[in-house]
Amino acid sequence: MQKERRYWLDRKENVTTVYRTVWGIGALLLLAELFLHRHEDFTFAAWFAFYAVFGFAACVTLVLTAKVLRRILKRPEDYYER
Repeated sequence: MQKERRYWLDRKENVTTVYRTVWGIGALLLLAELFLHRHEDFTFAAWFAFYAVFGFAACVTLVLTAKVLRRILKRPEDYYER
């Protein structure tokens, strides 16, 4: 019998490292926004953390829309067997 192959994300400490790294990079980018001067076309786009909040809101909206669409477009389990 073959030994089950383990990948690097199967280890809990690697997942924790990736999770903390992503949060750290996000925090550094948010901190960098304090020191960067952006030339935006719209005034609301120059607000602090606008793109972070906009991206989060867009992601939540996509997930909620997908949940509603799933109920509308879902087929019965035996759809292809009929």
